[in-house]
Amino acid sequence: MPRARDTVEVYLELGAKRVFAGAIDWPGWCRSGKDERAALEAMTEYGPRYAKVLRRSRLGFSPPPDATAFAVRERLKGDATTDFGAPGKAPSVDSHPMDERALSRFRSVLRASWRAFDAAVDAAAGTELRRGPRGGGRDLDQIVRHVIEAEAGYLARVGRKHQRPPVADPALELPAIRREILAALSEAARGKPVRTGPRGGARWTPRYHVRRSVWHLLDHAWEIEDRIIGPP
Repeated sequence: MPRARDTVEVYLELGAKRVFAGAIDWPGWCRSGKDERAALEAMTEYGPRYAKVLRRSRLGFSPPPDATAFAVRERLKGDATTDFGAPGKAPSVDSHPMDERALSRFRSVLRASWRAFDAAVDAAAGTELRRGPRGGGRDLDQIVRHVIEAEAGYLARVGRKHQRPPVADPALELPAIRREILAALSEAARGKPVRTGPRGGARWTPRYHVRRSVWHLLDHAWEIEDRIIGPP
């Protein structure tokens, strides 16, 4: 596991207006900037926050002191999703088979991101979230609902349909969809890879599912933390 002075292997997703940099071995540690340098500097800035997320997981992550620790191993051509503000390309390593050790490690990172998101939501309960310069931005309930809907969409990309409860209650739905995700990841990792869905859409590999899901969860967890301004 990397220590402060170890090399951190990263991949870059290059859009026309935005670049994402992601750590190959650390799903969800992925930030963007207007160019490669800015994206890598953003990764450095968020390293301590990512370390805090993984603190209880005992995976041995230590953030590097600066961007010189990063070694770019792969460059991917981005698209409209990249420029819109979300990573959308899987590094080649995500097509590799996932053994039990890798599955356990990725599940640990995923659970850590769930804890981080839940902690951010709990900390923001009863407070006001700062709005954008034009008054925009989701409120807390909208962020939680958005995350649930995204998780359901991600679940479908690994071959399972989310069973929505009859009553829309995030306190019940979040634990349920997380159980479904863990089961789906285990099935996908231990079974024969399925590259396309019933309608021909590309399926995600278990590795990429975790990578994309953890990025999304942490992006919103950190958004919530940064937007809390105190009781209304």
